[in-house]
Amino acid sequence: MKELALYPSEVSSHLSRVNGKSSLVARTEQVQAGRSIKETLPRVVYQIVHSTPGRLRVRIPCIRYDRTYNQRLEALAAADATISSIRLKPSAASVTIRYHTKLLKQAESCAYVANLIQLAGNPKVAITPNLTSKAQPQQQKQISYWSALKLPTLATFLSLLGGPVGLSISPVIVGGSIVLATLPVARRAIETIVEQRHLNVDFLDLTAIAIVTAQSHFLTSCSMLVLIELGEAIRERTARSSHAQTLDLLSSLARVVWVERNGEKQQIPLEGVVPEDIVIVYPGEQIPVDGHILRGEALIDEHKLTGESMPVVRAKGDAVYASTLVREGQLYILAERLGADTRAGRTIKLIQNAPVHDTRIENYAAKIADRVVLPTLLLGGAVFAATRNVARAASVLTIDFATGIRVSVPTTVMAAITAAARNGILIRSGRALEKLAQIDAIVFDKTGTLTRGDVAIVGVKTADTAISPKRIVELAAAAEQRITHPVAEAIMRYALEQEVAILPRGEWQYQVGLGISAEIDGQKVLVGSERYLVREGVNLELLDRHHPDLKQAGYPTIYIASNGEILGAIQYADPLRAESRQVITTLRRTYGAEIHMLTGDTRQRAKAVAKELAISPCRVHAEAFPEQKAQIVQRLNVQGKTVAFVGDGLNDSAALAYADVSISFRDGSDVARETADVVLMRNDLRGLVEAIAIARNAKEIINQNAGIVALPNLSGLAIAATIGMNPMTATLINNGSSVIAGMNGLRPVLTGS
Repeated sequence: MKELALYPSEVSSHLSRVNGKSSLVARTEQVQAGRSIKETLPRVVYQIVHSTPGRLRVRIPCIRYDRTYNQRLEALAAADATISSIRLKPSAASVTIRYHTKLLKQAESCAYVANLIQLAGNPKVAITPNLTSKAQPQQQKQISYWSALKLPTLATFLSLLGGPVGLSISPVIVGGSIVLATLPVARRAIETIVEQRHLNVDFLDLTAIAIVTAQSHFLTSCSMLVLIELGEAIRERTARSSHAQTLDLLSSLARVVWVERNGEKQQIPLEGVVPEDIVIVYPGEQIPVDGHILRGEALIDEHKLTGESMPVVRAKGDAVYASTLVREGQLYILAERLGADTRAGRTIKLIQNAPVHDTRIENYAAKIADRVVLPTLLLGGAVFAATRNVARAASVLTIDFATGIRVSVPTTVMAAITAAARNGILIRSGRALEKLAQIDAIVFDKTGTLTRGDVAIVGVKTADTAISPKRIVELAAAAEQRITHPVAEAIMRYALEQEVAILPRGEWQYQVGLGISAEIDGQKVLVGSERYLVREGVNLELLDRHHPDLKQAGYPTIYIASNGEILGAIQYADPLRAESRQVITTLRRTYGAEIHMLTGDTRQRAKAVAKELAISPCRVHAEAFPEQKAQIVQRLNVQGKTVAFVGDGLNDSAALAYADVSISFRDGSDVARETADVVLMRNDLRGLVEAIAIARNAKEIINQNAGIVALPNLSGLAIAATIGMNPMTATLINNGSSVIAGMNGLRPVLTGS
């Protein structure tokens, strides 16, 4: 694929405005099979949140997980002379762009920036040194969560030296350091007033700090600042980090493919394939398109798309899908859907358009604190009007409830996340912790989640008591040796576990999707499906008489015959995890969760697994593709459920992205692991039960902390408003309750519970 490398002088030419609306089509000329192709980019979802002269704030959901998009956006902005700066905050899906008002009018800024956003969605935009050379330093390095504490700490140090220590330090220097340390609080207060048209707790903090500082109570101001910024730092620290990988089920496809045109085979770039082309796929290759088989038969591994570990046989007339792997056989496929229009492509789009959740329990706490701002200001004003005493008014403003809430809630969240990590559970955000405490519906993928995700032998049946199970395994292993099929490999493992000798194999013939015939010990041995043995003239009646329940068990079966006589059968399955039954029972009985199971497997096998786990048949969803899994999660959301999805495969990523809280395993696919809000690092489902317990415990502690903060502050507020209180005493009450609540919030770490 040819890359579109943009340099500073070229960027503006790729940005256009049409009737004040975003209109962008990036085109690249590609000469493929003698024709030129023009491409239209997929739309990047965004929302203009706020616009003022010289500044725009935009919400772009994909920046939370798409690091490459972020790099392209920053690079394009850095190369554009109109843009003065860009700041990305992936945890909130927020982008702030500042531009030169002399070069761009406010009326045109939205369309201009919209075009830039869309252009960054072009995967052909190469990130070159020329593009990134103007990037600002803060875009090139990771900013520490704790850097905001530097100035408050410095101001506190100077206040101590100039106050209790008694050194001769100018009040101007101390006051100046406090002013500098207060700037982040002032900025947040002003942004809220300008953008959201209301007063927030930062404004209350700013007012109290200003009054106290003006009265030269420097240490009081500094203690307030340290606690405020500590709460902000912890809150940011517990936000979901944005290092998730971008899912691309199509990324591993070959860049060139074979097609048949006018009766001749030719190799062309993948981008040159068009609908109605006949695509040829050989063993070991991934299918590059969605379509139907015109000729051939093959054993296809659909694990990447459906999550199922067992390959399936596809023949003439069957549908096949991009990103699936041809293990054996050769196919001629009529191409019907390409690229983003394939099932795999639609899965990618589902993830990219997944909702961005930014409601965190810490934000709810901040909103509660914001609600008391106006009443506190009015009360402070009333006290000043009645007493003309600035100190008493400052005392009222200092007791603001906000500090305790803003410190204790994030502290509890961080402590719970740390406690979970010590127990092998990675919880990536405060929001995930919050949702874990609320979940009432849990959707499990079957393969690799409730089951082990591999093939194992679960039974050996003989057609006659004179035949030993060991002989059945001996013949099957001899025939299947060196065959790269999951069932053949499972038989070989089982033979080794049972210490069965592997006999030499003579002439043999393997038939895709059916079985194998081989000469072993002078006998013609057949190992394969029921259809294969019946086609070869073997009568299975003797085996059916000895084991009438063989087919009712629901296990896939391999049959073994020798010299035309049935000898026995081997049953195999993807066995349940050892802990699955216990976990499902606990989730249902202890937490009252509604349990659902999703799978790409057949309905018969899905029902068999559900029966073992006592999952209601009406909550079992079989033969589900990735987009259908996501739709089921969305349907539960619409019903008012708080949904957790547990999965480990690429095919689960869309459902993981749409769940309220998504859970995967350390050994899951890279994309599932990075999409997930919670990762079970010990690869054990019991970690899910433990995570919910930790989350609910954290919620209880947060409720306790509300009481710890409210009671002393309400009492202090009553005293300050009536008989008066020294600002330092008010600060001690306010900050003291905050510290006690914060220490209580640390209980999950300190006690390990």
